[in-house]
Amino acid sequence: MAKNLVYDIHDKPKFNKLIIFAIQQLLAIMAATIAVPAIVGNGMSASAALFGAGVGTLVYQLFTKFRSPVFLGSSFAFIGSMAAAFAGAASMSLGYLGLLFGAAFAGLVYVVLALVVKFVGVQWINKLMPAAVIGPTVALIGLSLASAAINDVFSYGPKDGNNAFIMSGNLWISFICAIVTFVVVILCSTYGKKMTKLIPFIIGVLAGYAVAMIFTVIGYAASVDSLKIIDFAPFKALVADGVGIKTFLALPDFTFVEAFKGVKDFEWSYLATVAVAYIPVAFVVFAEHIADHKNLSSIIDEDLLENPGLHRTLLGDGVGSMAGAFFGGCPNTTYGESVGCVAITRNASIATITTTAMMAILISFVSPFVAFLDSIPGCVMGGVCITLYGFIAVSGLKMIQKVDLEDHANLFTVSVILISGIGGMAMSIGKVTITAIACALILGIIVNVLLHKFQKKED
Repeated sequence: MAKNLVYDIHDKPKFNKLIIFAIQQLLAIMAATIAVPAIVGNGMSASAALFGAGVGTLVYQLFTKFRSPVFLGSSFAFIGSMAAAFAGAASMSLGYLGLLFGAAFAGLVYVVLALVVKFVGVQWINKLMPAAVIGPTVALIGLSLASAAINDVFSYGPKDGNNAFIMSGNLWISFICAIVTFVVVILCSTYGKKMTKLIPFIIGVLAGYAVAMIFTVIGYAASVDSLKIIDFAPFKALVADGVGIKTFLALPDFTFVEAFKGVKDFEWSYLATVAVAYIPVAFVVFAEHIADHKNLSSIIDEDLLENPGLHRTLLGDGVGSMAGAFFGGCPNTTYGESVGCVAITRNASIATITTTAMMAILISFVSPFVAFLDSIPGCVMGGVCITLYGFIAVSGLKMIQKVDLEDHANLFTVSVILISGIGGMAMSIGKVTITAIACALILGIIVNVLLHKFQKKED
């Protein structure tokens, strides 16, 4: 067992603890997983995306021989690709069919890359992406999410000319709820005893939700809209047509059901449109896949690129994405939020991740629980995400500690990645969007290779 872990990958917590740990993981990945279908729109189902994420994670665990403790959720990198699938479709059903084709194309890219790694090995990756490249890239993954966390804290409130949030009305209430959540999380994680130390996110979310509920009740009693932090619309929707089976259980709107209706409208030219939208993004996500697994490896003190092997993690991610998109429409990817949860709680138990996946599948049918998760205020999740995203960033910085920054080749490599990534060097080439993280990583690789090549010539 790694010295810094409470539960190693093969440890199995007692059943009652296992369920609580799984709920915590679920809370960590929930907001991002259901956000992707909400952003893409076109009638995509959040509960179906949750179901697909659970299925995709189980597939990933099978391919990695249950050795990699990370949850797969809806990938933000493919949002533009999914939008292009709908934009190029002749009908809504054909758009859903495009989502399945697109996920298949992206998954096949991973399969091809896995075969290359299987026969060539991973040493070339370690040379191409040493700690001087991977460290700042991992840090960027956390830092790039910082603005999302802060926007959640203030619930996307108005800003002044200096880009500062204008503190009035419910922004103060949002801020208070976020701070309560944040403080409870860090106190439980730092000073908590036994179980309290292992479930800081659950306790933090419940504390923040309780404070938000108090303000909301006062708001309704005093008819003050600025105090109404919790939106009860998800609960009202359960009884909109009266109390029935759907109030308690409901079948998610699976993507494949609507997609099969679009077969009659299929045209080969549309297939080319989808391929162009998805395949290049898959190569970009490949780089982020490596960064996530190197980060996770440093946390659990086991090299996942060697055991179970990068070829297995790639196959798991690729096939898991295809399986997830079949049900939920969204290609999946390893989640930084999940990695952060493992790092903070020091619980790397595969049993926890597997239980989380099964729980995600089950609760996608349970209407009241989905409604509760939907009702958690953004400011409360923002308080949680400050710690989660911060840990991802710090994990990358820890990798940089091992780098000799007196060597200018390393110094400029790290500098270029951080500045280009934080500066937002994202590029749109046709219908393909290369994220700032991917651009920074590619630029860092080029700088690292060139500088070390010239360094060898001088020696």
